[in-house]
Order: sequence, then C-alpha cells, then structure tokens
Amino acid sequence: MPTVNVDAFRLALKEFARAVGAGPHKKVLILLDGAGWHHARDLEIPDGIHFSFLPPYSPELQPVERLWPLVHEATANRPFKSLDELEDVVIDRCMKLSKEPQQLRGQTLFHWWQEIASNA
Repeated sequence: MPTVNVDAFRLALKEFARAVGAGPHKKVLILLDGAGWHHARDLEIPDGIHFSFLPPYSPELQPVERLWPLVHEATANRPFKSLDELEDVVIDRCMKLSKEPQQLRGQTLFHWWQEIASNA
C-alpha cells in the first residue's frame, strides 16, 4: 500500500479477512508490532481476526524484519530512475517470493508462534 495509517490498515485488514475466509467459523491470529495504527481506537477489526502484540522495541521478534534481506536482493547496489521504478522492482520481487513458501517459512517460522496462537 502507498501509505500507512488507520484507514489503510482498516482496508488491508478487510481485504485480508476476505481473502483468508476469516469469520465466525475461522479465526485468524495476526501478530503485530506497536505501530499507532495497530492500536487505534476507531479501528474496525473484521470478524474472525484477532491480534497479538509483540513487546515494545523487539524488532528481532518481528518475522517481517527477517524478510528484508530477501527483498533487498533485487534492489541492492542498483540505481533507479524513479520511485515508481523502485516500487515495480520491489513488487516483482515480493510476487516471486510469494511463490516460494518454503524459503519464506525458513526465514519467518519461529517456534514460539505456536505458543502465541494457543494462548490467543
């Protein structure tokens, strides 16, 4: 998404819930950091979506932080003529990575996730 705020997060949550089929009969746990839009009072959380929050100042626990090196492979040491060109390269890399679930799991599947999910 081109921006991060409560409205963008609300839209992303709604689309995510629809895409994964979250609802009364399917619960989905999302692990979040402490970004302000994750805690907003006026945030509408779709049915079936539940949040668990990481401790403050713990980027090493945030799985997405371990994906940046994989994304950077496509952009490192390379000039771009515009932000749009950079965005296109990053999107292309993310699409390719999305077709490699084993590589993503190898970087992000922490053993403690099961404990969080079972306590939610």
